[in-house]
Amino acid sequence: MAGPEETAADLLRELAPQVVGVLTRRFRDFDAAEDAVQEALLAAATQWPQEGLPHNPRGWLIQVASRRMTEQVRSEQARRRREDLAARREPVDRQSAPSADSDDAVEQDDTLTLLFMCCHPALTPSAAIALTLRSVGGLSTTEIASAFMVPDATMAQRISRAKQRIKSSGVPFRMPDEEDWPRRLAAVLHVLYLIFNEGHTSSSGPQLQRVELSREAIRLARALHAQLPKDSEVAGLLALMLLNHARSGARSGPGGELIPLAEQDRSLWDAEAIAEGVALITEALPRGPLGPYQVQAAVAACHDEAKTAEETDWPQILALYGVLERLSAGPVVSLNRAVAAAIVQGPAAGLRILQELESDGRLAGHHRLYVVRAHLLDMAGDREAAAENYRVAASRTTSLPERHYLMLRAARLGSPDE
Repeated sequence: MAGPEETAADLLRELAPQVVGVLTRRFRDFDAAEDAVQEALLAAATQWPQEGLPHNPRGWLIQVASRRMTEQVRSEQARRRREDLAARREPVDRQSAPSADSDDAVEQDDTLTLLFMCCHPALTPSAAIALTLRSVGGLSTTEIASAFMVPDATMAQRISRAKQRIKSSGVPFRMPDEEDWPRRLAAVLHVLYLIFNEGHTSSSGPQLQRVELSREAIRLARALHAQLPKDSEVAGLLALMLLNHARSGARSGPGGELIPLAEQDRSLWDAEAIAEGVALITEALPRGPLGPYQVQAAVAACHDEAKTAEETDWPQILALYGVLERLSAGPVVSLNRAVAAAIVQGPAAGLRILQELESDGRLAGHHRLYVVRAHLLDMAGDREAAAENYRVAASRTTSLPERHYLMLRAARLGSPDE
């Protein structure tokens, strides 16, 4: 059973974007609203576990954050223009904060609107991720900096620049217009996908995965799906996250070492998450239109529904990667298709795909290319070349668990007893 700290933390994550939305609509200043809500969240994280949840947590946060914004305006009375502008923007009857025991007059949930604002196509992916995790996810700057292994000051600057870019762009706090919807939704899905992937397989550092990031991406994808239940790609992304995250408990050993998919204890997989993911993608695929997240979810379902590694439907996976290349061609997709082709058609077929990939230069020097080549060379019986490719891959990855695994593979292939 969750303790008071966990209960409060979960509630704060849920309420954070709602409160930012209320204050942004009220004061029309996203930057200041987001900063004020972060201070309110810190106060709540300290007080609520000790004093218990208030009767109306949302109203409590709105009150504290509104007071912070009001104090900020009052402290700048010498700057008459700013004070006058704030007065013109805000009706008199809305300048006082609501009671902590009463709901705000406008009860709409602004989570989706805020998510679209933070994932504006004008922002770089790294800036959009940071801003989404802070404003929509409720994570502190320190938590985000820790997850991406950068100094607090660096992450604070990244978030600040993102907010300033949104402010200077003049983006209003509302859902995008109908004609702008597809492009904006694509940006939202992409940011959530990147957040999940960083949690599922950390790009650097001592941990293979950062489960808190994966869970946050799933939570936000659920919120998006609740608002857009008929969108097949939204359902596909949520299904993909659930199906991949279901294996998280079996991907690492007791010492944090990487365990490849074929060697995982499948009894440790989350059957409930798999069932939910399979149901989502089964419903979404016939509805269409078909998109890359749905296809990736279908691939994940093929893995998750196999009772053993040997029972995996690799011909189906190979066919799905062919579809994915037509929908969203990219080097990583081709890399995965090479593995599937090697298993279905033999290692030579996979190695031919790798040669094409290497010749176009898109994955030049990337450790993933060496990992797959090593695996296929091992399948072909060339142990020496496979070991060398594993060593090169190990020297190029910044993930310590992956590096240890690759060096171990190289050492085993170099041993005549293996």
